[in-house]
Amino acid sequence: MATSAVHMVTPNEKSRSRALMLAALGVVYGDIGTSPLYTIHQSLAVFGEVSEKSILGVLSLIAYSLLLVVTVKYVIVIMRADNRGEGGLLALTALVLRTVGQSDRARFWVLAAGLVGAALFYGDGIITPAISVLSAVEGLNVATPFFQPYVVPISLGLLIALFAIQYRGTAAVGGLFGPIMLVWFTVLAFLGIANIAGNPRILLALNPLYGVELVAHAPWRGFAMIGAVFLAVTGTETLYADMGHFGREPLRRAWLCFVFPALLLNYFGQGGLLLGNPAAVDNPFYRTVPAWGLYPLVALASTATIIASQAVISGAFSITRQAVQLGYLPRLSIRHTSQSEIGQVYVPMINRALLAAIIVLVLGFRTSDSLGSAYGIAVSGMMVITTGLAYFYARNAWHWPLALALPIFGLFAVVDVTFLSANLLKIAEGGWFPVIAAGIVFVVMSTWWRGRRVLTERRAAAAIPLADFVANLKPERYARVAGTAIFLAREIEYAPLALLHALKHYKVLHERTVVMMIETGDVPQVADEERLEIRDLGRGFLTIRAQFGFMEQPNVMRALAQCRQRQLTFGPMETSFVIGRDKILAGKRPSALSRWRKALFIFLSNNALDATEFFGIPINRVVELGAQVEI
Repeated sequence: MATSAVHMVTPNEKSRSRALMLAALGVVYGDIGTSPLYTIHQSLAVFGEVSEKSILGVLSLIAYSLLLVVTVKYVIVIMRADNRGEGGLLALTALVLRTVGQSDRARFWVLAAGLVGAALFYGDGIITPAISVLSAVEGLNVATPFFQPYVVPISLGLLIALFAIQYRGTAAVGGLFGPIMLVWFTVLAFLGIANIAGNPRILLALNPLYGVELVAHAPWRGFAMIGAVFLAVTGTETLYADMGHFGREPLRRAWLCFVFPALLLNYFGQGGLLLGNPAAVDNPFYRTVPAWGLYPLVALASTATIIASQAVISGAFSITRQAVQLGYLPRLSIRHTSQSEIGQVYVPMINRALLAAIIVLVLGFRTSDSLGSAYGIAVSGMMVITTGLAYFYARNAWHWPLALALPIFGLFAVVDVTFLSANLLKIAEGGWFPVIAAGIVFVVMSTWWRGRRVLTERRAAAAIPLADFVANLKPERYARVAGTAIFLAREIEYAPLALLHALKHYKVLHERTVVMMIETGDVPQVADEERLEIRDLGRGFLTIRAQFGFMEQPNVMRALAQCRQRQLTFGPMETSFVIGRDKILAGKRPSALSRWRKALFIFLSNNALDATEFFGIPINRVVELGAQVEI
């Protein structure tokens, strides 16, 4: 009789799974988990009518948006597309680039889509903390108008405090995030159940026809309202982006078993309250709680919105690091805040830029209602791009037949484009802000990527193949000195300019000369046994190609330490690092870069983080040699 092996889940595995689910509540679901604060109010305000028909219609649209967009599209389908466990738009872009072949046109459009999506993420990252914290603090107005003049100052104080402690790292800032969000979702569910029990007729909204009929009854108002309904699913991209931190299954279980039911119950509870008391539309979330519970709920909601903001801020740091590693942004100071978690980083420049933009937003819009008019464009744009990239990946990597991929992703695309179109109506009312912010980021990223390619082409035109250089070298012309010289280069196939300048000026060669290239791949991490590629060119010349993943921090000393496994050692006091520092000039000859792009690229290059610090090289062992390059 045939037997089959059955994997028994151990107590340790169960405990770890529960811990990951709890952590996911705090880090991943904070954004979407605070949407009940403003979604129903915004939706009915945009529609301009509070009636049984509008309440049931709005609830129906919210429920099926959560079901289709979050549960089916992301949790069931999109999260299957992982780059060695990592998710997110840049990871998906790297996956698709592997499958489109060598077509320059196809690769260009895939890369452009990925960069636009990454830029839109920053647009979302600016608005999410502002609208979340404002909407929570505005709960004080429900108790008494006394707090009205202090909503903006209190919100700014909370936001400034949040950004001020980012340098401590996510672990220190968010040690209690999971348990607090567990309490938050539990409170959401109980408030919902209590108000549903008071008016169970609201459960009729489970019929999707109520949503369809509402939009059909008033097409223009209904279409505009869809942009507000979209607020219920903002934060969904975080699910995919943080998949590598927690794993696919814990995220799925946390959503299906806890977050999704709690959100549905609370939305329907608000709807039940409004059926009995339409006047509560001024703030249906806070009206669901008895008077004695208002202040504790405001405190809990404020904490939850700070947690939601933290998730977006951490995501901005993470995507910045990925963009730097993949060559879409210049080198920035990136500080690792955890010795055990590779994903926990702090980027001071991004922290300052986000805070400045958020302060401008809060002072300019002043209320969550006003910010709601600006919210949604960036996220809906990201969702459209994710759907398109995932379609190509499903066809090329999963080998889904057209008859399967087209209807599934076609349905996703229809929903995403509908949401995006509805949100575009908000541009005149404030939606221009995230669009402009995303546009600035895209211009910077695309200019840096294109400028680096032009710079590489200019260098290659005047470069000497390293193998030919070594073969034609006349050692008797140069004195050999003890020790090792390591020349950091962007390409190891050519002799570095710094090496040529050193020979020209000093007429000296070290006993061992190494040309070393740090390469960032399109995978999250590179195994230690795959990191190094070493070649001996003879005459004391070696090349080392050190590969790192886009979720790793390149470190030259770490790579050299691993050379010992190849019987190649480098004494710290006998090794010098030679780095070429290029002075880039805007040439007059025709180029792929326009004049203003050249100026921007030169500015970015001049302000990029020094290679010595970025690659972790001891400062007292570095020699820099300058050269001029025209682009």
